[in-house]
Parts: sequence; structure tokens; C-alpha cells
Amino acid sequence: MVPRYSRPAMTALWEPEARYRIWFEIEAHATEKLGELGVVPASAAQALWAWWRTDPAIDVAAIDAIEAVTKHDVIAFLTWVAEQVGDEARFMHQGMTSSDVLDTTLAVQLARSADILLADLDGLLAALKRRAEEHKYTPTIGRSHGIHAEPVTFGLKLAQAYAEFARCKVRLEAARAEIATCAISGAVGTFANIDPAVEAHVAAKLGLAVEPISTQVIPRDRHAMFFATLAVIASSVERLAVEIRHLQRTEVLEAEEYFSPGQKGSSAMPHKRNPILTENLTGLARVVRGAAIPALENVALWHERDISHSSVERFIGPDACITLDFALARLTGVVDKLLVYPERMRKNLDRMGGLIHSQRVLLALTQAGVSRESAYALVQRNAMKVWESDGALSLLDLLKADPDVTAALPSAELESLFDLEYHYRQVDHIFARVFG
Repeated sequence: MVPRYSRPAMTALWEPEARYRIWFEIEAHATEKLGELGVVPASAAQALWAWWRTDPAIDVAAIDAIEAVTKHDVIAFLTWVAEQVGDEARFMHQGMTSSDVLDTTLAVQLARSADILLADLDGLLAALKRRAEEHKYTPTIGRSHGIHAEPVTFGLKLAQAYAEFARCKVRLEAARAEIATCAISGAVGTFANIDPAVEAHVAAKLGLAVEPISTQVIPRDRHAMFFATLAVIASSVERLAVEIRHLQRTEVLEAEEYFSPGQKGSSAMPHKRNPILTENLTGLARVVRGAAIPALENVALWHERDISHSSVERFIGPDACITLDFALARLTGVVDKLLVYPERMRKNLDRMGGLIHSQRVLLALTQAGVSRESAYALVQRNAMKVWESDGALSLLDLLKADPDVTAALPSAELESLFDLEYHYRQVDHIFARVFG
């Protein structure tokens, strides 16, 4: 976790003290149910909760010191709690194994992280919708292969991003449901020394589902799907960030990141206004995607359990969640304050002498009885002259002067084919499909 790229609420979920507090809740809830079942005295859970209600500080350093001797984190924690609670603490962890605590805790952390990320997505979706409505009919050029293609609107660009992040939200909701499972099944997952009712009780208290069969660990296909989902969301973040970066290039300059008073773009060149936020988002997306492959490799564990996944998850759990939380918040800010330049968009639309209307002419020629092959050749031979003139020539003028073209399409009809508004006839329809 890098403080520069983190936010407090998400970071707090992954602090050692937060992890130990979840550990305690799992142990105390399990002891509580064991007391109801008569396996341990009811006074054991009462003693645990009585200490907990004093809102004790978790002494991470003391636990670490015990672990330095025991070389076992869960035993170190249980030892420390016993020192605080007293004799009744000996009934903690009855019939349980370390994975019951560790895996269930990770499920809680990932589920709670998902809740924050879902709220982040709601904020981003709201910003995208607002800006899309604002620029619903702002004309701009659509590009394929980086080359001018046909007109779109800037609102459509933002509506596309909205639809993509709406899909991301659906995927994350599914991934959250899949990861939020509890396993309190004991060694090798057979419940030999602990009643399944304990697992059900702990799951209910922590808002988790029961893992149907855990082998001792929660199957890591669940985690693989979770981190793969975060990776997809990160890729969607990068897609929009790259679009904004391209639009901010000097040669394009149709939109740019907000540049605040006093901000400096370069230590050497005072004129610079660089897309640093969206460049940063491209880098952060790489970090989040980097968690996907290790999570997939964690699926194949030896037999009922090994810990080859453990060290990996201690990295990717906090790093991926904290980084994506920051990235989504940053992207929301970029969209919210994005500077949009409709006049520059219109200038770029007109830059290539009307080439953006070539398809309409092609189709009209075919409708007028010209074969598609011949129609394509007629339009292309005139379009290439405009291209080679860097837009100094006009496609409409050249077509009007081409007798092979005017034999099929009179000048008035040709002029009607260069109407920009024609391309926006279905904008309302598309917006209705995206926003409902």
C-alpha cells in the first residue's frame, strides 16, 4: 500500500488492527455458539464479550512479539487475547483450525472492500451520466485506428463509458456475493471436531453465506473471480483514461483535465498542461491487473490445503482493493471537472474537407443504381485528393465537378448528403437504451 494512492476508509479495512478485530469476532461468535451447544461453558463467550465491550486497543506490537517466538500468527493472537481475558479464553478456537479464521476474515475484508468499490462506481456513474447529458448533442469526430471516421457526439462517448461501468458494477456485485462465504469446518473441512451450526452462526453474524464444502480452505476459484473482476474494472478505468489522454494532445485538444490555479505542468517548460491524472490511472490499472494472474495461480493448492496462496493474498488483497478505490475516485474527479471544448471539436470535424461524409455518398450512389465497387472507386478517387491536400480541398466540390458522380447524383442531392445532423438522428434512441 502506497499512501500517495490510497484513501482512508479502504485502507482502514486492511490495517492489522482491523484484521485482528475480525479475528476476535469470529472466535467470540464461534465460542458463543459452542456455549449454546454445551460444548464449552456459556461463561466463556460472556467473558470474551465483556472484555470486548470495554473497546480495548489491539496491541499489534505485542502480538507481533509473541509471533516472533511462536512463528504462528493465529496462535500469537489467541495467546495475547488469553492474556487480556483470563482463564475463560482457553475455550476459544475449540475444534477450529487457522484457516477457519484466516479465510473467513479475508472474505469479510473483500466483501467490505467491494461495498466501498460499489459506492465508488455509483459516484463515477453519476458523474458520467451528468456529463453525458450535458454533451448529448455536442458534435465531435469519431475515430477508428486513430483516424477520422464519422461524426459522433461527445455525449455518446461518455454514454459508452457509463454503459461499460454499469456492467462493471453488475460484475462486482456478483463477485462480492461469490467471495462473501464463511468456513468454520475444522481440520481438512470435515466438521469432525466442530458442529456445522457454529459455521452457520458465525456466517449469519458476519453477513456471509456458508461455504458448501471447504476442504479446510475456502476454494480459491472464488478469489480468482474476485480479483479478475477488479482487473476488468481497472481496464475500463484505463480505457476512459486513455481516451481523455488522446483528446488532450495538442493536435487534438478537444478535452483536457482540469488545470487548477497555481498548478505546474513541467519543471522546465512553463507552458505545459499535462494529462498527469489520466496517465496515473493507466499506471494504477496495471497494478490492479497484476493481481489477477497470482489469484488464478492460487486456485491449484495441494490436496485439502497448503499455504502457497497466503503470502500472495497478503499482497494482492490490500493492494488491489486500495489501488482500485483510489483510481475510481480519481477518475470520478477527472470526469466531473473535465474541460470540454466544443469549438475545437467542430474545427476538427471540418478539418478534412468533408471526408467524414464519404459513406453517405457511397450509399447514395448505390441507391442511384451504381454498383458498390464502382461507387466506392468514384468516391475514393475524389477523397484521396482531399486527403493528400490535408483538407485544403473540399470533397463536396470535387464530387460536384466529377461527371461520373453527377450523372447519378445531382448537386442538390450531393449537398444534402453533407448534413452533419443526419448522424445524430438516433442519439435519443441510444441514450434511452443506456440510461433507461
